Amino acid sequence: MGTLTIRLPDDKHARLKRLAESRGISLNKLFEEFSTQAIAESDAYTRFLARAARGDTQQALATLDRLDQHFEK
Repeated sequence: MGTLTIRLPDDKHARLKRLAESRGISLNKLFEEFSTQAIAESDAYTRFLARAARGDTQQALATLDRLDQHFEK
């Protein structure tokens, strides 16, 4: 498992810590969730571009629909 050190302004750190606490998770877990979301967005965008390049409009639009559904949760 990798280790990541980031620098944040104190006020942002405090707000993120409160957010994690309100969700009942650690700050580490919160950042893990954020990174999972960012990777999912990137993967969906990559799939969209690949399908669009092949001219498969229906599949590209279906990918965008799945992405919308994911973020409506």
